Amino acid sequence: MKQYDFSKVEKKWIKAWREAGIYEPDLLNAKEPFYNLMMFPYPSAEGLHVGNMYAFTGSDIYGRFKRMQGYDVFEPIGLDGFGIHSENYALKIGTHPLVQSKVSEERFYKQLEVVGNGFAWNERLETYDPEYYRWTQWIFVQMWKHGLAYRKRQSVNWCPSCKTVLADEQVIDGKCERCGTAVVKKEMEQWFFRITEYAERLLENLDAIDWSEKVKIAQRNWIGRSKGTLVDFKVEGADRTIRVFTTRVDTLFSGAFVVLAPEHEIISSLKDQISNLKEVEEYIARSKKKSEEERTTEEREKTGVELKGVKAVSPANGERLPVWVADFVLGGYGTGAVFADAHDERDFALAKKYGIPLKVSLVPADGTDVRKVKDLETCFTGDGVLCNSGEFDGMTSADARVAITEWLAKRGSGEAKTTYRLRDWLISRQRYWGPPIPMVHCAACAAAGKGEQKGMPGWYAVSEEDLPVKLPMVKDFRPQGKGESPLASVREFYETKCPACGGPARRETDVSDTFLDSAWYYLRYPSVNAATAGQAPWDPEIIKRWFPVNMYIGGAEHSVLHLLYVRFVALALRDMKLLDIPSATGEPFPKFRAHGLVIKDGAKMSKSKGNVVNPDEYVKKFGADALRMYLMFLAPFEQGGDFRDQGMLGIERFLRRTRELGGRVGSKGNEDAERKLHGTIKKVTEDIEGLHYNTAISALMILLNEFETALSISVEQYGTFLKLLAPFAPFLTEEMWQILIDDEKRKTNNSGFQSIHKEKWPEYDPKLLIADSFTLVVQVNGKVRDQFEVAVGIVQKEAEEKALAREKVRNHLNGKTPKKVIYVPGRLVNFVV
Repeated sequence: MKQYDFSKVEKKWIKAWREAGIYEPDLLNAKEPFYNLMMFPYPSAEGLHVGNMYAFTGSDIYGRFKRMQGYDVFEPIGLDGFGIHSENYALKIGTHPLVQSKVSEERFYKQLEVVGNGFAWNERLETYDPEYYRWTQWIFVQMWKHGLAYRKRQSVNWCPSCKTVLADEQVIDGKCERCGTAVVKKEMEQWFFRITEYAERLLENLDAIDWSEKVKIAQRNWIGRSKGTLVDFKVEGADRTIRVFTTRVDTLFSGAFVVLAPEHEIISSLKDQISNLKEVEEYIARSKKKSEEERTTEEREKTGVELKGVKAVSPANGERLPVWVADFVLGGYGTGAVFADAHDERDFALAKKYGIPLKVSLVPADGTDVRKVKDLETCFTGDGVLCNSGEFDGMTSADARVAITEWLAKRGSGEAKTTYRLRDWLISRQRYWGPPIPMVHCAACAAAGKGEQKGMPGWYAVSEEDLPVKLPMVKDFRPQGKGESPLASVREFYETKCPACGGPARRETDVSDTFLDSAWYYLRYPSVNAATAGQAPWDPEIIKRWFPVNMYIGGAEHSVLHLLYVRFVALALRDMKLLDIPSATGEPFPKFRAHGLVIKDGAKMSKSKGNVVNPDEYVKKFGADALRMYLMFLAPFEQGGDFRDQGMLGIERFLRRTRELGGRVGSKGNEDAERKLHGTIKKVTEDIEGLHYNTAISALMILLNEFETALSISVEQYGTFLKLLAPFAPFLTEEMWQILIDDEKRKTNNSGFQSIHKEKWPEYDPKLLIADSFTLVVQVNGKVRDQFEVAVGIVQKEAEEKALAREKVRNHLNGKTPKKVIYVPGRLVNFVV
């Protein structure tokens, strides 16, 4: 067989596929639509890395498989190019982000093209295209009009390095998820989306969607539903009430003091009563410099300051309780206040440190005498039996929680309540590189109490006809760190007219979070070239035909970022009757799978470790097919694995043998090979459906061994083998397929392009699955060292003898006698030495 020039072959088929529109479905008339979506990539500064290729290839294999099964597969591609990551790189190299975006775009698309994915290139999009972010701004306006967007002042996460606020979801272990800098708290006015209004639906819908379980668990924990009780403690000598949320109202009668978060608003209103005000304010100032991680970690010593002169009255027994401020209580969780007792470890630690008297109201259900624990050397936190709790003595914790809640409600001092850990989505950013938030503020209207929304005087949305509010070319785009965007210094941008009174007004100069850009991209993809593209963000007919997305594949690292936001936006748009995804829940992605992570030499890839793998050099040396197959073979797709250079050589040999096999096909096939072929069809089909790509490739390798030892294989058998391999190695299989069908095309005088990727996926014959042999796997100390065919029903003794006669096995035993033999009938024999 002539020399195979993979570089030349790959370029040839990339061109042929594009010209023939192999991967461009008829979006308006497709009979069997299948939306195969991979998570929106952003063009990293260094271009495509091997981790990207891992994700893209895994998604593409599934799409190719479905295409050959007869579906009209739509597999789009685009770039999530706005945001801090791209802007920081532009700052680093001294290039304007608008200029750099075009450079990154060209490089990224060129790299993506050589990967061999079946992208629908005609529908690509970029978030920084004004025609795209026009509709991102439109979504913001709809959120505003329907009361889901608002502006308020509160303590927010601030990254001193990126010089912008961050949503809670963008803070990982107290650090900025982009740059790793420790986040601090800052009081600022910001724009928010009311995602909390959808907390219950977001939680309940998780039971109705087929998602990777680790992602569903992460979302459930982040939403954090808690069922408990709101309890009101009146402030003595003031017309104020401290409202506390607790899940342990059964310990109410042991309440010894009330603890406020440093951010709690009631503190400022009680200044006249606080005799140690300076001490309290100094403590609050120190607390606000700490991240939430620092404040809440279990290992940190608990600190606090009493608000001397302030007492809270317990609704349980009328006792006057001291009020403290402590930074382990967070203003954004619950009500920002707790009652403290002997049955919570944090409260217990604070009380012990400052000598605050405690008492118990709960003892273990095993009958432990209360007198044995009243010295409070230990903290009992479990459910038990109530004591020192008046009429509730003797009740179990479970019964008491219900009874005490009802008792408080009758007295007007409390009520049952369900709360959530989830907080509203902080959407504004004090950066340059993003879509300007389409809002206008008029000082005159604000002074007159006028505005579009109640409680938001002076604020108006930019009219839909005036969108997009274009991001101007600003020379000095460096963030100032003053709490406002660089756009705030561009007078020609922020000066405008009030939509209501016509007087002078000021545009909002913050830009929106890049996660808003990616919260709706999947809706735009199929409508990029629709007749309605210039008048609407998406075409309703296309939505009806192509949605919901059939398969979505992406990274689990976005579990409570993109994957939560995109669900919220879809549900909100559905409620606004602006989006009609034809599904019972309105969820956009009924099926989502999280791919694994590719590491290098046992460590996560990073520039600092010098272990980032650039796929370009491997494509250049081995070809795209070899790299695609190696990435999918190194580990289960949803698990990820360790990239090791030497692994490429085995795949390269497999592809070479596949080509060489093509030169040996004849008119007659082998019956044993035929049975093996149909068993492989079944396994590969099931494995691809389950994203078990590594075992599918393994099955193809075993089949190739069978074909190579057969006296002859037919054109049909080889052609079927190529079809099974096609999703994994699209270039080689296309090349060999065209060689294989050339004679047939000449006979029928058919000169048209018959791509293997449009061929029908093979089906197995159940009658041929009844095998009289199987592949026995031989292990030494648990590692596979050989495999060969043996008769079905072989007994252990015979299996051992045959295995020990194999040269590979003897070499690994190195003359040693096995101490133990593990035999799994029909599968393997393992020699332990």
